Amino acid sequence: MDLVALEEIRRVKYRYLRCVDLKRWEEMAEVFTADATADYGSPATGKPLKFGSRDEIITFLRDNLGPGIITLHAAGQPEIDIDADTATGRWRFEDTVVVTEFRLLIKGAAFYEDRYARGEDGRWRIAHTGYVRIYETMQSLDDLPSLKFTANHWAPQPG
Repeated sequence: MDLVALEEIRRVKYRYLRCVDLKRWEEMAEVFTADATADYGSPATGKPLKFGSRDEIITFLRDNLGPGIITLHAAGQPEIDIDADTATGRWRFEDTVVVTEFRLLIKGAAFYEDRYARGEDGRWRIAHTGYVRIYETMQSLDDLPSLKFTANHWAPQPG
């Protein structure tokens, strides 16, 4: 097993998750191959979320995860198989999404099914990412009368 490649693949997945949560769309372009595909299996949108290129993926995320949406994605327990310059990976993940404008809390879990490719520059990138939910819940924040945000990275700062 190529332990260096294994670590590089882990890092590209972690970078992807960090870029989503911190809304670093320009940096995210480096985690995908140009022809990357994505299939996000979330029932919350009521429609399939399938994308056929890096630009489509990032445009969707940028347009739908603005400052009124707080996300936190945590992935672990990777099962990664490497075959020369390609690899597959399976990751357990959980996410929390807070839609502040509509006072909604969405929580869920799934297993990512990913494919990776090592580019001519030697860097691993995501060629495909996708998941089908194990579960997803949605709750109104109004059902939690004592809930109060004491920090929100995306809220306007006073002064």
